[in-house]
Amino acid sequence: MLPRRLSFAPVVDGPYAWVRLGVSLVLGMIGGVGMWSVVVALPAVQTEFGVARGSASLPYTLTMVGLATGNVLLGRAVDRVGMAPLILGAAAALGIGYTAAGLAGSLTQFTLAQGLLIAMFGAAATFGPLMADVSHWFRRRRGLAVAICAAGNYFAGMIWPPVVEYGIGAIGWRHTHILIGIFCFVSMSGLSLLVRRRPETALVAAAPAPVAGSAAGSGFSIGATQALLCVAGFSCCVAMAMPQVHLVAYCGDLGYGPARGAQMLSLMFAFGIVSRISSGFIADRIGGLGTLLLGSGLQLLALLLYLGFDGLFSLYVISALFGLFQGGIVPSYAIIVREQFPAREAGARIGVVLTATMVGMAAGGWMSGAIFDLTGSYQAAFANGAAWNLLNFALASLLLWRSLGRRGLAAA
Repeated sequence: MLPRRLSFAPVVDGPYAWVRLGVSLVLGMIGGVGMWSVVVALPAVQTEFGVARGSASLPYTLTMVGLATGNVLLGRAVDRVGMAPLILGAAAALGIGYTAAGLAGSLTQFTLAQGLLIAMFGAAATFGPLMADVSHWFRRRRGLAVAICAAGNYFAGMIWPPVVEYGIGAIGWRHTHILIGIFCFVSMSGLSLLVRRRPETALVAAAPAPVAGSAAGSGFSIGATQALLCVAGFSCCVAMAMPQVHLVAYCGDLGYGPARGAQMLSLMFAFGIVSRISSGFIADRIGGLGTLLLGSGLQLLALLLYLGFDGLFSLYVISALFGLFQGGIVPSYAIIVREQFPAREAGARIGVVLTATMVGMAAGGWMSGAIFDLTGSYQAAFANGAAWNLLNFALASLLLWRSLGRRGLAAA
């Protein structure tokens, strides 16, 4: 038994909570490769299988669908069995999935490996379920903790694109995928041992619950609030997908080369890390809905800048701004769910809302590729993203307005 001064008691806001948050951040960084490697590999896969840009975007689309489904299934599972079994399963799925993708003989095989193994049962475990789990270990700094955990996905977006791009150039996309699978299996299997503890049932049960028949503070019923959050999540991520999915290909079309696009993508996620962590501080002060509205408005501004400028330097600057503006949007949904719904339902409800965001990313990635195939340009795709962003901004405004009105009535 460890001496008392060295032990990490599983107490909310205690030392163990911060250790667990650090491990969760690393798991998100590793497992997040399942979302971003396919973006960098898009040009190579398109060339390998001789397909159009819209078809080459389908692996990413199915990856997002897999992540969406996985967040629901694994979100429910984490409420019941905890994180360790999910991480062990994800390690195996990523190892097998990346090996299968590297050995794929057709675009269909590659797409299935991406969507089912890499995304649904692999990367999904290191996104919504991790955020839900971390939210149970913090109360005073819950917004910051959830944002830091969510930043793991952006650390992955910063680190993995240049690594994958280098690997594709040096040894080919097939060998690169196989090596990624081996690394994920070994590292995540070991880290699973550090998340075996589960939050105490009494603490979860004692967490504040919403008023009967309504979501706390929103002014809508629980079902209506969940539905509005899902539509908002879908629409913001349709807009978000345009630069994130097609930036590498866009730079290639402009004559700058895919390597420049990979650098811009990495820069975007580097600034996204700053945004995600900053959004945690902001959410602890103004709440999840206010943070969502702020991020939505700024993301819309960045999309409009993409429409107006396509010079090399301009694209670097706008990509950095896009990352800085939109990084806090997705974790704000997890914070809103914890503000609106019972703690014991956190994994399932966060999974449902994040599923809507993933479906939005999937739809946005496909829409942008299809629009490019129809028009021969990404300008219309950027405009499409801006229109969906306006819908998100309107829904966030509605939820916040009703919430402020309800608080005013309660105060009166």
